[in-house]
Amino acid sequence: MPLIALTGGIASGKSTIARRLAEHGAIIVDADRIVRDVQTPGSDVLRRISVAFGDDVVSADGSLDRAALGAKVFGDPALLTRLNGIVHPAVRAESQRRFDEALTGDPDAVVVYDVPLLVEARVDDPWDLIVVAHAPASVRLRRLMELRGMDERAARDRIDAQVSDERRLAIADVVIDTAGTMEETLARTDALWHRIRER
Repeated sequence: MPLIALTGGIASGKSTIARRLAEHGAIIVDADRIVRDVQTPGSDVLRRISVAFGDDVVSADGSLDRAALGAKVFGDPALLTRLNGIVHPAVRAESQRRFDEALTGDPDAVVVYDVPLLVEARVDDPWDLIVVAHAPASVRLRRLMELRGMDERAARDRIDAQVSDERRLAIADVVIDTAGTMEETLARTDALWHRIRER
């Protein structure tokens, strides 16, 4: 079972690549979804976040108030490290459970871990291949403004809050250039799929 890490900066086209690989038959394990799943109302992770950051980060319905939590940790490295110390181990355990489940279901499955924070949290895991979706920051800035309706300041803040393109590209086994057309990105993804299956 090939285990592939797929990463990229915000608005880099990573989700487009993941969807295309899923169409080819890959099993996609989505790190962002796991983060939400481990923080559901009543979960141990949410309880620990509440203890660490205050009851005001939990909404009246018992769910995590992401905006309130984000306001506390954004721009404060010490608090962000504290939050990551709670969330990352739970995400690691749940993602491994899903990898194992995929392998049990189909020993020949291609499993793709769609993970924005690979450089920050999981770079040293035993991946068979690390794929980086890449578009220059100027292209990603335009996408955030045009497709997600962000103003320029908010878009720049989101890009600047992530690790640099250089650090992401330094760990890549494969780089998929997503700066061109959708058709070009899909064609490059198709070529990656054929390479994976040939292995």
